[in-house]
Amino acid sequence: MAGNSWSLYNKEFANYLKLERSLSKNSIEAYVHDVSLLAQYLEISKQNVSPMATTSKHLQGFLQHINELGMSAHSQARILSGIKGFYKYLLFEELIEKDPTTLIEGPRLGRKLPDTLDYAEIVKLLDAIDLSSPEGARNRAMLEVLYSSGLRVSELVELKRANVYFDLGFLRVVGKGNKERLVPIGRDAMKYLKIYLDEVRIHVPIQKGFESHVFLNRAGRKISRVSIFLIIKSLASKIGLTKSISPHTFRHSFATHLIEGGADLRAVQEMLGHESITTTEIYTHLDRDYLKQVIRDFHPRS
Repeated sequence: MAGNSWSLYNKEFANYLKLERSLSKNSIEAYVHDVSLLAQYLEISKQNVSPMATTSKHLQGFLQHINELGMSAHSQARILSGIKGFYKYLLFEELIEKDPTTLIEGPRLGRKLPDTLDYAEIVKLLDAIDLSSPEGARNRAMLEVLYSSGLRVSELVELKRANVYFDLGFLRVVGKGNKERLVPIGRDAMKYLKIYLDEVRIHVPIQKGFESHVFLNRAGRKISRVSIFLIIKSLASKIGLTKSISPHTFRHSFATHLIEGGADLRAVQEMLGHESITTTEIYTHLDRDYLKQVIRDFHPRS
């Protein structure tokens, strides 16, 4: 029931923004998307409350959740302003007497939040890789996969060749607690991964025990987390990037860019392998075609 009332009031909110505030179509879509993210969070975390019954405690939980997903402080602040706009509208329509967002503070921009890269910075980093060397071809494939699929660095290091399904456009990833998930892989990432596997990796003398690992170092062992960290650091200094970045930055950027592009919260969580919002949540697995569609529609690299 609560879920339906959210979409109903969100529709009315869109009309209000159009007629009363004369906002542009893009601004209206952004505001409506912000409110739908809050509604999705409440639904997934089994807090079945209507817009009028939402308290500042619910809102705090939502903000904490998008922070944990790795959204940048700027994105969090923007989403909060959309939600504040929604509650101003409910006040204006006299549907609520008290605005639950009044005491809610946005993320303090000085607080230590994960650095995210904007899309232009990602492209600059990728373009700075020298593709004429075997290491360059491998590094491009690694970073494309990190950004395309939002993997943890440990998952990238342990990725096995048998778990790359080029025909389906998916990776099978073994995450925390040995939990497996299927993650869509974007077109560019697939292209560079194929080049690396077909033209570079076949020339590496592989050490016993590492035959099945996708990404290898020069000595033919699986690449280490530290190496990936150093590769990213060196590229950042090459393009004069002052942000503090690590392999995890690509995961945060993946989540942020998808949500900002309009993807829904549940799909992004599923791809990140976040077990659940609440520990008791029984996770509903989304349709694989739907996840691929989300990547196609909302990921900048598709």
